[in-house]
Amino acid sequence: MYDEVLPKLVVKNSTKLVMLVIDGVGGTTNENGVTELEVANTPNMDALAKSGACGLHRPVGYGLTPGSGPGHLGLFGYNPLKYDVGRGILEALGVDMTVNPGDLAVRGNFATMEDGLITDRRAGRIRTEHCKQLVEKLSSRISRLESIDIDIKAGRDYRFAVVFRGPELSNMLTEADPQIVGVPPVIAKPLNIRAEKSARIINEFIKMVTDILKDEKPANTVLIRGYAQISQILLTHDKFGLRAVSIASYPMYRGLAKLVGMDTPLCGETVEEEFEQVRKLWNEDYDFFFIHIKKTDSYGEDGNFAGKVGVIEEVDRELPKILDLKPDVITITGDHSTPAVMKSHSWHPVPLVIKGRYTFADDTQKFSERECAKGIVGQIPAEAIMMIMMADAGRLLKYGA
Repeated sequence: MYDEVLPKLVVKNSTKLVMLVIDGVGGTTNENGVTELEVANTPNMDALAKSGACGLHRPVGYGLTPGSGPGHLGLFGYNPLKYDVGRGILEALGVDMTVNPGDLAVRGNFATMEDGLITDRRAGRIRTEHCKQLVEKLSSRISRLESIDIDIKAGRDYRFAVVFRGPELSNMLTEADPQIVGVPPVIAKPLNIRAEKSARIINEFIKMVTDILKDEKPANTVLIRGYAQISQILLTHDKFGLRAVSIASYPMYRGLAKLVGMDTPLCGETVEEEFEQVRKLWNEDYDFFFIHIKKTDSYGEDGNFAGKVGVIEEVDRELPKILDLKPDVITITGDHSTPAVMKSHSWHPVPLVIKGRYTFADDTQKFSERECAKGIVGQIPAEAIMMIMMADAGRLLKYGA
């Protein structure tokens, strides 16, 4: 929406901006009529909400349930409907794999199959070390199919990435993932004639992997989705004039940050370790800090209401470490909602608070869905958040005479 006017408006200064993304933080009312944020004890976020400007954002559009890719691209200021980046690219970049034009990158889950049915899409959330062992086993047995070279690399927990390299590959395929349990696995199907070779390669790859893993427990098969090929996207520095850094422990989110030109140093996995990393980098030459918290989304997908509440409260306890740095603008929000009552991402709008030097403080009393709905920001598309942050940081000139 803003790409044509931004080059004339962006100015640089010494302000520092922080975007804290609590993955899947939004929810919807459960059987008791409350959400995770409404139950959570969050005095620091509530104080920020009282002194800042609050609202709700729509990650992609009305009624559309976003994946993590489009959810974050919107937050980074990119129209997620224009920039349709497949998850495979993000997973591959997140584990530092090379993806060249023409390559096909995919995201994989280790999974459990019993009596021909998928019984666990995440193989009991196996630990990362177990995932690495399985990937080593596969890599020693599978490196090429037909004319296609195959590179496999472990991600976090049960996730891995695969890059297929060779001629005539296409990402126009259906997912080889039924998305539910209690059903047989599904095969990849081509969506056009050019994708027939890719579907054949993917299905043969899954068949070979399942044969190699037949004696493994609980990870004895794989699910493949997120087919993607590299695309051009304007980098954060060129779009907003920001030197940005990502503080994210999960590979996919490092991949998202890398895609838009952020630096992606390795960091610890806990909230405390991530916030400490921000403190260490604060006096470096960075203008924009993207901080990603994952476990809220994981607990939401597991249907663990109390677990999600616990992570929200942990973030709030640690939040003063960021606030004490006195960022010129700070935003706290999520990339989408993941209500525990649904055990999945959802289309519900996401609460948002922005606090800067010139923020219009509204009457919001708590950082929650119901309270943020009262805020002056209103309901906005996710890509507008960066524009508001830029304006509040004095980084946008007046538009027009």
